[in-house]
Amino acid sequence: MKKILVLCTGNSCRSQIAEGYLRHFAGDAAEVYSAGVETHGVNPRAIATMAEDGIDISGHTSNNISEYTDIDFDYVITVCDHAKERCPVFPSRAEQFHENFPDPAKATGTEEEVTEQFREVRQIIRNYFEQFVNTHVKTVTA
Repeated sequence: MKKILVLCTGNSCRSQIAEGYLRHFAGDAAEVYSAGVETHGVNPRAIATMAEDGIDISGHTSNNISEYTDIDFDYVITVCDHAKERCPVFPSRAEQFHENFPDPAKATGTEEEVTEQFREVRQIIRNYFEQFVNTHVKTVTA
């Protein structure tokens, strides 16, 4: 079973959405964690946006990277440039990946416009992590 850590700045939005999709797509093939270099709590809009896609992240918690230094991860995925710059070096064999997703928590405009920006980022993250799981977690049998 693969161990995957998704790392973001505050572990409130992008990493929470990514964790939800990783758990959804990987199922029992992976243990999935998310953390931040800081903790900001799980964003209610991220919870609502994921619920629209049938994934419940309401039980997720916002965790600090320091909580996971003793886990030997297979993959560490940073989902924003700030986290990549501040990501600690893990004493493990973890393969590192990076993708700088837009931050939906910084969305502005009307309620409808902000909701749409969350949906757009959710879809980008969904596509990335579905492909990630298919490429790195699940094995294809012929």
